[in-house]
Amino acid sequence: MGRILQFMTAGESHGAYMSAILQGVPSGLAIDHAFIKGELARRQQGYGRGGRQKIEQDEVALTAGLYQGKTIGAPIAFLLANKDVKIDKLPQLFRPRPGHADLAGCLKYDQGIREILERASARETVMRVSVGALAKLFLKEFGIEIISHVVQIGSVRLEEKELSFHDIVKGVKGSEVNCICEKTSRKMMAEIDQALKDRNTRGGVFEVRAKGIPVGLGSHVHYERKLDARIAMGLISLQSVKAVEFGLGHRLAATPGLKAHDEIAHQKNKGYYHLTNRAGGIEGGMSNGEEIVVSATMKPISTLRQPLKSVNMKTKEVERADFERSDICAVPAGGVIGEAIVAFELADAFLEKFGGDSLNETKRHYDQYLKYLSKR
Repeated sequence: MGRILQFMTAGESHGAYMSAILQGVPSGLAIDHAFIKGELARRQQGYGRGGRQKIEQDEVALTAGLYQGKTIGAPIAFLLANKDVKIDKLPQLFRPRPGHADLAGCLKYDQGIREILERASARETVMRVSVGALAKLFLKEFGIEIISHVVQIGSVRLEEKELSFHDIVKGVKGSEVNCICEKTSRKMMAEIDQALKDRNTRGGVFEVRAKGIPVGLGSHVHYERKLDARIAMGLISLQSVKAVEFGLGHRLAATPGLKAHDEIAHQKNKGYYHLTNRAGGIEGGMSNGEEIVVSATMKPISTLRQPLKSVNMKTKEVERADFERSDICAVPAGGVIGEAIVAFELADAFLEKFGGDSLNETKRHYDQYLKYLSKR
């Protein structure tokens, strides 16, 4: 599948810089630097985050691809200077952490643990959020909005109920774990506190919602073009994510067919729509006009203050794994990164559908499509 939008990140956790190149953005998109900075700040927040967030004040510079604050159709370069720069001064490690990239990476690349963990680190996601923030700015031009909220941390799970996009936007304000329920937020924070006390970590589940999505992004004709497959690939590539679900997800296994699918209706001023959204806004690999609802499960962070058994790669003796400074829980931050990933995939699918070398051209194509839909 030939992507319209493409990006590549570079940089190590404690190296001098993190950087990215993004290509495929049409010309004429106004860049809101304050918005991008705000998205990076959201990534650093969340109860249970580690000491690195107190050191870094993430602010990215866009060093190419702009003229007078707008995109010019050329590749866009992102550059962020790390403050905690010490990669060449940090000691080599020899006891790989279970659940981390350490062992497999060392054996694959014939390198030490330090070389592997510096690139495998979730610090890389600062660039994914930067790229995703720009994708959000593009989608906003077409009335598309994206939000996330935390559904579960450890054993504490939000009670299941129907939530609107507005409910989530309003509910997460002021929550240190990005949960819509104040009572559940307190329980989640207590769960994280207990993990810290036990020298342990916690995983959980975050949900991403996207509203304003037109019918027809993605395609049923080839597996690489299916929208849910593209979003799932993006989310599963996020460090610590081990499962991705759309709509009811695994709950569909126990749901009878008569209650599993979304009945279709039509109104003259609204067009076709669904009475429910159990599919999470995607059917047959295509957006169906409803909100896209996708959740991701993050495993507990693999760097533990009470290390698990490992093997010293020099002596081959059984020893405890090495410890590196780490978070206790990063699920709230995971949701912010998840938003960025979903935004990028939706922007790519949007440009695949509507094309355009300039933002104005894309808008013309989109307006024509909406007129076509109104007559069906």
